[in-house]
Formats: sequence, C-alpha cells, structure tokens
Amino acid sequence: MKIGRLLAVVACAALLAACASTPTPPEGADGAATAQTAKRDPLNTLSDKSALSSTSTINVDQGGLDWLRGPSNDIWDRIRRGFAMTDLEGTLVDDRTQWYAQRPEYMERMVGRSSRYLYHIVEELEQRKMPTELALLPFVESAFNPQAQSTAKAAGMWQFIPSTGKSYNLKQNMFRDERRDVLASTDAALDYLARLYDMFGDWHLALAAYNWGEGAVSRAIARNQARGLPTDYASLPMPNETRYYVPKLQAVKNIIANPAAYGVKLPEIPDHPYFVTVTTSRDIDVNLAAKLADMSVEEFKALNPSFNRPVILGASNPQILLPFDNAERFQYNLNTYRGGLSSWAAVTVDSRERVESLAARLNVDADTLREINSIPKGMRLKAGSTVMIPRSGRHDQDISATLADSAMLAMEPDLPDARRVVVRASRRDTVASVARRYGVSAGQVQSWNKLSGTKLVAGQSLVLMVPVRGAGAVRAARAERADRAERADRSERSEQASRKESTGKGARVVRVSAKGEARQRAVVEASPRRGGKAPAVAKVSAKTTTKAGGKGVKAR
Repeated sequence: MKIGRLLAVVACAALLAACASTPTPPEGADGAATAQTAKRDPLNTLSDKSALSSTSTINVDQGGLDWLRGPSNDIWDRIRRGFAMTDLEGTLVDDRTQWYAQRPEYMERMVGRSSRYLYHIVEELEQRKMPTELALLPFVESAFNPQAQSTAKAAGMWQFIPSTGKSYNLKQNMFRDERRDVLASTDAALDYLARLYDMFGDWHLALAAYNWGEGAVSRAIARNQARGLPTDYASLPMPNETRYYVPKLQAVKNIIANPAAYGVKLPEIPDHPYFVTVTTSRDIDVNLAAKLADMSVEEFKALNPSFNRPVILGASNPQILLPFDNAERFQYNLNTYRGGLSSWAAVTVDSRERVESLAARLNVDADTLREINSIPKGMRLKAGSTVMIPRSGRHDQDISATLADSAMLAMEPDLPDARRVVVRASRRDTVASVARRYGVSAGQVQSWNKLSGTKLVAGQSLVLMVPVRGAGAVRAARAERADRAERADRSERSEQASRKESTGKGARVVRVSAKGEARQRAVVEASPRRGGKAPAVAKVSAKTTTKAGGKGVKAR
C-alpha cells in the first residue's frame, strides 16, 4: 500500500472526527513539514483535535476505511456474490454475449471507466438490498461514460431524460446538470429502479420500464392480459431497443460471472473507495481545482462531469470528488493558495441584447463571451439571460446562491424578423444538411434544439427560426408540394374513372389531354351498341364528369 494513500485516508478519518489545525503538507506537496510533524505517527492523527479552514472540508464514509483492516478483495468477486436476478436465456442473450466477447478493446475501455464508480454503486445497492447486477447497467446505458448524451437528450451514465431527472430532483441549470453527477444520478437511478420493481414485481419488467417507460410496459401487460397471453418480459411485444435491453445486461453479467469462458480478462479493481468528497464554500475554476489536486483536467472532469461551466460555484454546496491519493494534496494546496480562486463572474441582461453590444458595455472580448457561453454567431440574448464574464472591477464577487439556482441562458436569432418553423428530418439528414436547406447555420440548429451532436434520426422534429424571406420560401415550397399532391390525386382519380369506363358496357376513354390547369377536354368514344348502331362521341367540359353505365354515357 502506498504511504501517500494511507496518509490520505487517515487524514480523511481524522476530519470526520472534526479535527485539524494548520494544514500539514502531504507527502510530495510543496513546502517541507517541520521535524515535529515528520515524527508523528500517522495512525495517531485519529485522535488529533483541531479545525479546518472554512475554505473546504473533506468527507468520507467511515465504512470505506474497512479495507485498511484486512486484505483488499477484487470488486468483481463482491459483485458476483450479490447476483440475485433470474437469468434470462435465449438467442438474443447468446447473440449479445458473443458481441461483447468479440470486442475486447471495447470491453477494456468500458471496464477502465467503470473502475472509478463501481465501488460506490455496489455500496449503494447493498445498503438497499438490491441485486448487484444493477451495478452493470451503466455498461448497457452509457458504457460507463458520465458525459454520454443520446439523441433523446438523455444524459449521464444512467441516461436520465430531462423530465425524469427533474422528477427525481436532479438539478439542471446553467451551471450544473446533476444527471451527470456521479453521486446524485446513482442515487436517483436506484430510487427509480426500486420504484419500478415495486410496480411490476419483476426485475426484467422493471428494467424494460426503465428503458421504455412504465406507462408503455403497463399498457403492453394490459394488452396481453386481455388476450389471455403471458405477461413476462419475453412475452410482451415491445420495440427492438427494449427487446435487446435486458439481454445486453444478461450478456455483461455472463461475462463478468465467468470471463475465462469467453476469453475475456477483467482487470483487477480493488474493493475499496476510489474517491472522497470535498466541499468548498468559495467559487473555484475547474482548471485550478484540477491543478491543486495534482490531476489532469480530463481525469478531474471524469469524476466531476456535472459542472457545465468552467467554474464551480461555492454557493451551490458542490460535492467535488477526488481520488484518495489527491484529496489531502488538494486540501493542503487549497488552504495555502494565495491567488484568486475564480476567474469568472456572471451578469444578467434586462432586455434582449446583441453579444457585441454587451461585450462593449462590459469592456470584454466578444469572441470570449461567445465561446465561454456557447453562443453561436447570429444569435442574440433574450431578456433575463445570464452570461459568464471574466472577473474585473465591479464584477469581482462570487456568484450568489439565488443566481446559481435561477440562471438561464435564452437566445434568439439576431435578425430583423424571423418566424418559427418546425420541420422533420429525413433518413439521410444531418444538422448541416438541414441548416443548408433552410439558410441557417449548423450552430443555430444545434442551439435552437439543444443538440450536442450532428446526427439526426428519421422523423426527428426540429425547430428553426427562419428569416421572413426564408419563411416565405418554406411556405411557397409547402404550397407547391400541396399543389403537386392535389394534381397527382386528381390524375389518379381520373385514371380510376377511365379504367371503370373502359371495363363497363358503355363508353370508354380513348384520349385525355390537358392544357394548363384551367382547361381540360375529354374525348369519349361510345362503344357500339347491339344492333350495329354508330358510336356516339361526347365532349365534356373541364367542370363536368362522365359516368359510364350499361346503357351509354351520362354527362353531368
């Protein structure tokens, strides 16, 4: 065991007992410890009595220190011991199991990401007495990527859509999206899964509802009951995505249960906490927080993916997750740091305003303002919008709790006049192709529809703010399509009437010609009647119709 890790964990335990004094430099920190400090037995710090600076505190679950008292087991063994769901069998399970087993690099990436989060998830499941198979669900949902976002706007490793996230008290505002927060989203996901199990009494159905929605699963069960059919997961009609959903989880379970049988080698993940929770009462830049913790920004964001802006707001009581080896170092460096912690402030505009005019009024760079707030060119701010600006002069205070909770950023096209148009994407459409078609930018399409990627699905609805001239073109195109459809329908009805006449006992159409859209002449030749009488020809104006009967032609 590394001495650094031991010192970090022991220091965290000491803090739980509300102890500390002037911070002691951790191993490897800048500045040397005094001789007296160097001689202290780290294990005796559990009885120290002191108080930390109010800048930050570190918290760790006391149960997380159990691994100090005995040998560390592998987290996979613990997960296997907690398996409690009925195994699902069938060709879909076999297919998905082979799919995962034949992609060792993909499995390696997923497992590598999961090593940060698995211990916490398993701890939560065991406290709730829930099956540990559910710790594998993020493999299926997001490949354990807390930054993942779907085309349906589901976010985080548990893939909450905005509405469900709000139902489970996951904050979603300008500064933070707790659907990506490791602790908050895990707590919400397990609450949701427990509620679904209570509803359906079956874990397979609960998982189907997690993917498809409880209403959809309830209706599918009701339909099968009305038909006298079974109502288990395998018997319900459902979309392909949901049909494959539980087999995917079963496939991952099969591989974790017996990796050697599928030629998979799982890396060892120690069965002890990966991170501790750090809190701060001051605003601090994300980049600075990573630096003080001696971490790369990428690794810091992997544990703290919920922060939407480059600053962590102290007023929102943030929980910053740090590995054990970095927590004590962060604590010391933060409490001894003498520079400014945050480079950013926030302002709210009272009326709609262009970015350039706001930048000139605040004496900041317009491009910086656009970049930091993700404002596409050609867009202006709506009244009540909050934007981040560099700290300077009178804007040199931490962002208040009220602003942190209520801040929103709303934009509209910076055009003299524009109209809202809703279009549907075709099978081959992308954000760029739709933007070109309607004369707007790809960034605008993404902003109006809150899209993070460039791919679209067939039938996906998109809101566009098209200039008046463009809106007129859209209306003209719609009118032209409607006109073509009407002419095609008219032509089809005419052909149907012609076929009916040609097969009747009376007249048959031999030629139809049209000139323009206002005039039409039909030449109808009557069939010879019995008795050898000469055929009759009737001319019908464009506003009349012909009706063929068994005794000749009747015009009306």
